[in-house]
Amino acid sequence: MVKRFKIGVSAVLLMSLVLAGCSQGDGKKTEAKPQEYNSAASDLGTTYPLKANKGITSWESLNNNAVTFFPNLADTPFGKTLAEKTGVNVKYIHPNDQQTKEQFNLMIASDELPDTIEYDWTGRSAGSYPGGPQKAIKDGVILELNDIIDQYAPNLKKKLEADKELDKMVKTDSGKYYVFPMIRNPSGLVFRGPMIRKDWLDELNLPVPTTIDEWATTLKAFKEKKGATAPLSVTYTGGNFEIRDAFIGAFHTSNNFYIDDEGKVRYGPVDPQYKDFLTLFRKWFAEGLFDKDFALTDSKALDNKILTGQTGATVNLLSGGMGKWMDAMKKQDPKFELVGAPYPTLNKGEVPFTGQRDFKYNPGPSKAITTAAKNPELVAKWLDYAYSDEGALLFNFGIEGESYTMENRTPEYTDLIKNNEKYSLQQMVSIYSKPNGPYEADERRNWNTFPQQDEAVKIWSNTEAEKHTLPAFLTPTDAESKELGKILTDVTNYKEEMFVKFIVGKEPMENFDQYVSQIKKLGIDRAVEIYQSAMDRYNKR
Repeated sequence: MVKRFKIGVSAVLLMSLVLAGCSQGDGKKTEAKPQEYNSAASDLGTTYPLKANKGITSWESLNNNAVTFFPNLADTPFGKTLAEKTGVNVKYIHPNDQQTKEQFNLMIASDELPDTIEYDWTGRSAGSYPGGPQKAIKDGVILELNDIIDQYAPNLKKKLEADKELDKMVKTDSGKYYVFPMIRNPSGLVFRGPMIRKDWLDELNLPVPTTIDEWATTLKAFKEKKGATAPLSVTYTGGNFEIRDAFIGAFHTSNNFYIDDEGKVRYGPVDPQYKDFLTLFRKWFAEGLFDKDFALTDSKALDNKILTGQTGATVNLLSGGMGKWMDAMKKQDPKFELVGAPYPTLNKGEVPFTGQRDFKYNPGPSKAITTAAKNPELVAKWLDYAYSDEGALLFNFGIEGESYTMENRTPEYTDLIKNNEKYSLQQMVSIYSKPNGPYEADERRNWNTFPQQDEAVKIWSNTEAEKHTLPAFLTPTDAESKELGKILTDVTNYKEEMFVKFIVGKEPMENFDQYVSQIKKLGIDRAVEIYQSAMDRYNKR
């Protein structure tokens, strides 16, 4: 059952980082046997706080803003209140932000697991479980949750029964539930896109760019007239190029799998037009328009580049990027202004081929219960609290009377949160609530503190992303998952290596066909075929 991954880090060092303090039970993986829970008795009450004699362990990332205040979620006002309300003490294990994927892989391979893990189990991206949830269940890593949800998670069960679309998303083709999901509200489906320094544009008498040519003109002006050393910069962490499909979509392709105009699954990085994108960014890199240090730029480095005027444009988050930066600069430089820019196209007036638009099920911040959990019923009841009315208020808004008050039955943030003189709204909500996690995001929650953010969502929503985005929750069969896991590991590693080489000029563009040929040898056509089959099955669920 033990997974073997290629991890180029010290196993001893990372093991100590990941598993420090994780001693719940023996932590050993055992093959999932959901039928054992059919008649499982529980002495726990059905109301909160629960009468729990033992605590649980949870492996999950700690919000970057929360790190400013506390090293562990248990120490935050949110963590303390959650423990008080549920009656469950939780030992949180937080991976290093820059090594999440590596530490996850090591934890899985170690055969030592916590009770619950918040991670992407879909198998779709480099930072998710290879082979997907069906394989994770078969590997004896996580539990099938059907009977557990049925008996111990009435709040989640009610939501799944009331929303057939959501229900379809959070289970495998064979009908197995595998996570307690993060559920987005309708207004939270678009939250990332291109953004640019509007004050610089006004000073240079330039419009907000919409086409690739206009972007080239703008970035050149930023470099030459504003002294920007990295006019366009984005984060690049864990092998993920966070430009996503901005600029790439202008060439009617994607940086990953996508759905073409005929409804067929394709892998963008082998499309002929993907070469056009690489050629463009290779040119911008050589001209100093695209960040020379892009491959080393993490979130903290990008913060510094934006706030010090080294960078005038990026692709980032609505709150964690645009809102955070404008809030940080409102006293230091009152003229500082970021606005959303349309996803670039080749021709003026085109509707962008794709962009960022997610689904109501958000796999990344969703929690699975592992086979190492000695008391999965307790873990389920603890998780189910978040889907209750009381739990939803805590997860979304925090502590009544401290972080919010009820005004005409509507939660309103207090001045502690929205008018804090020292910290931003994003920083404060990160310690009083849980910005992302297994619960349903409230439609009334709005972290936008500037009108530019509201306008950006409208601009970024004007794409054909809904048509061309491959759902992140497709579930290949067991056999397909095993095959897919190896293919995607090999393809992703090679693709990312060559991606950087092409852009920085270490690999001639004349070798693009050889690059495509190698990815095909690694099995990408078979991966496309698997996803197409999974897509067809999903549509029939």
